[in-house]
Amino acid sequence: MSHPPLHSSMFIGVQGDGIISFGSGQPDLPPPKEVFSCLPTYHDFKYGPVQGSEKLRKALALEYRGFSHENFVITNGASEALDLTLRVIAKPGEKILLHVPYYYAYKPLVELNHYIPSLLPTHDGKIDFADFEKMVPDVKAVVINSPSNPTGRIQEIPTLKKIEKITDDLNIPLISDEVYKDLIYERENYMLHGRRVITVNSFSKTFAMCGFRVGYLFSTDKEIVDRAITLKTHTSMNTNILGQEMAYHATTAPKSFIESHLKIWKERRDFIYSEMVKMGLEVWKPEGAFYILPKIQNSEQFVWDMFQKHKVITYPGEWFGAPNRVRFSFALDIGKIEEGLERVEQYLKER
Repeated sequence: MSHPPLHSSMFIGVQGDGIISFGSGQPDLPPPKEVFSCLPTYHDFKYGPVQGSEKLRKALALEYRGFSHENFVITNGASEALDLTLRVIAKPGEKILLHVPYYYAYKPLVELNHYIPSLLPTHDGKIDFADFEKMVPDVKAVVINSPSNPTGRIQEIPTLKKIEKITDDLNIPLISDEVYKDLIYERENYMLHGRRVITVNSFSKTFAMCGFRVGYLFSTDKEIVDRAITLKTHTSMNTNILGQEMAYHATTAPKSFIESHLKIWKERRDFIYSEMVKMGLEVWKPEGAFYILPKIQNSEQFVWDMFQKHKVITYPGEWFGAPNRVRFSFALDIGKIEEGLERVEQYLKER
């Protein structure tokens, strides 16, 4: 059975009618209660600073020691932070290195900005530094996503340190997408740092605030920060000021909020991984984030059939540079994960 071209807009926001969605990467858990504390008295509706709320930037500077609030730009989600960064660090025709599998927006963003994606294969989702070392001299910038969407894999700390050094030696900007930095199950997060490192993050995953669209970028390279502010002045201007106020209050939530969510994510990770192994699927164990990427042949047909025949939403690996794999988000309760996997197993048996 043939299927139409698949794109994410077919599935984002689709729910109800018995549908189980392993698709969209958004927490089903609630934001911290502190987020809503400003609503009864909030009354500011004018333009805000393009760089972002000063008190929010100062709160972030307290979290990331060694940075001033002037090093931060508040953006419309991590997506705008990444787009702004890409647009100010390279010229058309230059190469940007992405490790594969990659988040599905990376390659289009690179291409829409008239750059050339330079794709680095990984081994079981891990970067081999010898491969990286061969490719990096030929690129203008590097994007690292650890923990990874779609694999849930984290890069090894010795590898990350070598990447820091070689990009610094070559004076190559290093973009670190750390939106899942607080969702790691195996170790503490290692934050890439250096004079040409630009870190991208958001309040979407850690604080379950996807729809608020509050992200940020920061760097000790003030030239990149200033260029991003100038560009943002002519594109989106300020980020939603109410969203920023609520994000500020999220920074006041106790650490126990993050720890309690992490415990739930880990339980779900353990369950979905063990169930997929029992099903005989070839799969990497996620070490962070809330995604798993099993190998399933004819993945696009699988995604279409599961949606049309079994009311299960998944995303094809082709979107992430990983054909014959399928991305499952486990951002849903274990009962739904179990029911969804039963439908998947039944389909695979009948296939």
